[in-house]
Amino acid sequence: MVLFLVSTALISNSSSHGNLTSESPAPQGSHILASGLVTSLLLVIFLLLIAYILRFREQRKDLVASVDKKLPNGFLEDQEQTVVLLPRSPSPSKHYFPIPLDSLEEEFRLRLADDGKLFREEFNSLPCGFGCGTFEEASRDENREKNRYPNILPYDHSRVLLSHIDGYMGSDYINASYIDGYREKNKFIAAQGPKPETVGDFWRMVWEQKSATIVMLTNTRERKEEKCYQYWPEQGCWIYGCVRVAMEDVTVLVDYTIRKFCVQHHAADGCRPPRLVTQLHFTSWPDFGVPLSPIGMLKFLKKVKTVNPVHAGPIIVHCSAGVGRTGTFIVIDAMMDMMHAEARVDVFGFVSRIRKQRCQLIQTDMQYSFIYQALLEHYLYGDTELDIASLEGHLHKLHNTHTQMDRVGLEEEFRKLTNVRIMKENMRTGNLPANMRKNRVLQIIPYDFNRVILSMKRGQEFTDYINASFIDGYRQKDYFIATQAPLAHTVQDFWRMVWEWKCHSIVMLTELKEREQEKCVRYWPPEGSVSFGDYVLELKRDTLCETFSIRDIFLYFAQIEAKLSCLQEKQTRLVRQFHFHGWPEIGSPSDGKGMIDIIAAVQKQQQQSGNNPIVVHCSAGAGRTGTFIALSNILERVKAEGLLDVFQTVKSLRTRRPHMVQTVEQYDFCYRVVQDFVDIYSDYANFK
Repeated sequence: MVLFLVSTALISNSSSHGNLTSESPAPQGSHILASGLVTSLLLVIFLLLIAYILRFREQRKDLVASVDKKLPNGFLEDQEQTVVLLPRSPSPSKHYFPIPLDSLEEEFRLRLADDGKLFREEFNSLPCGFGCGTFEEASRDENREKNRYPNILPYDHSRVLLSHIDGYMGSDYINASYIDGYREKNKFIAAQGPKPETVGDFWRMVWEQKSATIVMLTNTRERKEEKCYQYWPEQGCWIYGCVRVAMEDVTVLVDYTIRKFCVQHHAADGCRPPRLVTQLHFTSWPDFGVPLSPIGMLKFLKKVKTVNPVHAGPIIVHCSAGVGRTGTFIVIDAMMDMMHAEARVDVFGFVSRIRKQRCQLIQTDMQYSFIYQALLEHYLYGDTELDIASLEGHLHKLHNTHTQMDRVGLEEEFRKLTNVRIMKENMRTGNLPANMRKNRVLQIIPYDFNRVILSMKRGQEFTDYINASFIDGYRQKDYFIATQAPLAHTVQDFWRMVWEWKCHSIVMLTELKEREQEKCVRYWPPEGSVSFGDYVLELKRDTLCETFSIRDIFLYFAQIEAKLSCLQEKQTRLVRQFHFHGWPEIGSPSDGKGMIDIIAAVQKQQQQSGNNPIVVHCSAGAGRTGTFIALSNILERVKAEGLLDVFQTVKSLRTRRPHMVQTVEQYDFCYRVVQDFVDIYSDYANFK
């Protein structure tokens, strides 16, 4: 349009100017007037063009900003949050049949090939469910503000109805839907995460449905955005509408937190007897995608099944929208029940069925793939959890299995651990040419996703690398740092790691030389003080206990001391090294008491120093290191729950660092230490 005006004006002007010259010479003033008019017109057009371009850029900027708000987890954050619904497959929908368990591993591999192409095809063939019912109640004016996302609504035929409150329109509405289990009708309630204005309705639903268990699959905030309002008191009691909720107990574990509430209904005709409601809050779902391993989710699911009373009402499951993670949890539960009942699974059929109860359950193909991964994990390895009472019998079985028909012996159990794939594609940093010489053993490289990162030295590339991995503890994420013994040229990096990550405990599980070979350089002063680059170490105490030495080392950063002495932070730090001498050069220790003692000493030090990461190393940072960390976690669980799972504990470690617990002798040692612990501390109370 603007170009049309420009061309019209120029043609008009040139034609009038042409007439003047063709007939007779025009007066000079006329020329000046015409030129002025043309100039003015061009100026106006130029300004219009500038305005148009600026407006176009703003619109494009807004468009880009709105696209940038589309997050991989599926949410579009704008003035009104909306769950982004994935595009449907252009190909006609297919039907997928149940999979027998003996074909499950092969079917999983086929679907996973080619970057999960067949998983995406299967997921896209699912019916979306939008044509399965109406949303009239959810769409009423009085109920719209109660929905966290305007395009995720409960169907009228499957929504949870609250009791009606006289004088309040829509008081029977909550964004929640009944969902069937494998064979149990309405086993679950799938709900959105409560909003501030719906917390009272949420607790009213808990009470009226006689639910005893709440499963929470989101954190209250993720990526700095509210995903769920905190609907429970941190301590004491709060009253939400007509329901009083009192905090009774909290147990924090590495993958989930258990909260127990005393819940009581207050009505005009008096108070009802209180009930116990347990919330199990899974805290290990990452902000993006799905968990790396299904082990934590399977442990969590088993705990939910254990906690939920037999005759309680529906289990309330929620994430943020109540469709993605919520659906994933429900499908895994149902398919595990089907697995045990029919020796097959029907993920496609079950998801298709429950989408008729709540639309868009299972939100992404990654969640869909994760369901299969969890089912395969359970099928291949089963439930390997033991209580203390059955440990002795299990050990007898492990050590006395000789027939090929009964393949549950110790060697067979350990052999299954070799199925844990070493993810070489996730070792890029450690395999860079500049970092290769920093690795003691080339087969043991930290994964990029959990490697310990050092601060980059100014002007020096590749100075953020050290061969070390974060490993979870029983209660705390990244509680351990598993690392190799320092090399002569990496000692400064070792102490830089200790300083930067505020570590106060070091566990050393090797001697400096074993079998005439160097296993570790001396990285501490034998007496007095020593400097390693910017770090000064001073040995204050060296005490020999029965099977280990305790060395107290004062560590300070010389550069800070010299240049930034005015800093308020205390620059000197006490680091305690626990050097275990009870590991033979070949094999494993003959008894577990020494290991039990050093673990107890380290835990006591941690309680006093603030529970920052514990640095654990042997020579390569895998075999003995993995054994120590596994035993620390196993014994901590034995104390807390009277339960142990050596197999899954070691398997989890191997997903975080290659070759953790390296030999069958080390694996057997884990079992023997637990048995020794039970024999020595039968009441568990002395091991604190």
